[in-house]
Amino acid sequence: MSVRPSFQQSGSGPVSGEPENLNIQAELARLEPYAEAGYYLALHFRFTSPLMFFQTFDQAWIRHYAEEGYVLRDPMVAWSYANSGATRWSDGEIADPYGIIDQARSFGLKHGVTISCGPVQSRTVCSVAHSNREFTDDEIAEMRTIVSDLHSLTEPKSQMTKAQIEALRLIADGHRHAAAAHMLGISESALKVRLSSARQRLMARTTPEAIQRAKSLNVL
Repeated sequence: MSVRPSFQQSGSGPVSGEPENLNIQAELARLEPYAEAGYYLALHFRFTSPLMFFQTFDQAWIRHYAEEGYVLRDPMVAWSYANSGATRWSDGEIADPYGIIDQARSFGLKHGVTISCGPVQSRTVCSVAHSNREFTDDEIAEMRTIVSDLHSLTEPKSQMTKAQIEALRLIADGHRHAAAAHMLGISESALKVRLSSARQRLMARTTPEAIQRAKSLNVL
């Protein structure tokens, strides 16, 4: 369950056609057949914000979830931070004092499973829903494999070069390209190459997004 808009990359638009993202699209295509009523996938939560997120739940539920501020009370969010593995939403041991799971059922998300993997400092969470039946153990096992593969595929490549960090830091400090290039003693085109390589290393589509991710990784 989530408040996020459909198929969004954190801070940007749809997944691009770069090789890494084509691989992500292929993994998402493996997940989609299980998500008859949609899914939410947040990859590498760091400081409350994921590196990427994707969602195909019904927009009416997304709006309701956001308007009610359920992200702070969602029992599956709490479970995913306290546990690794997978659990059905129907697990009787999961406390839901605000009745969020029951409300989800009224929006067609009648059965679901939440999957959590990775260290708590970079947790990946996926919730998948079905409108008319529980997921089987075999289906849950396969979805866990897919989510784990997506987690590994999108692991931030935090080992950036000194040149990339310097270029990002100057832009983060508000310098324009021409000024930043002059300060580094390189051409503006060379600066753009460094920024492009930094974006690729951080799997970001824009320089502001790369700066945000570099900060979350304590690189800047």
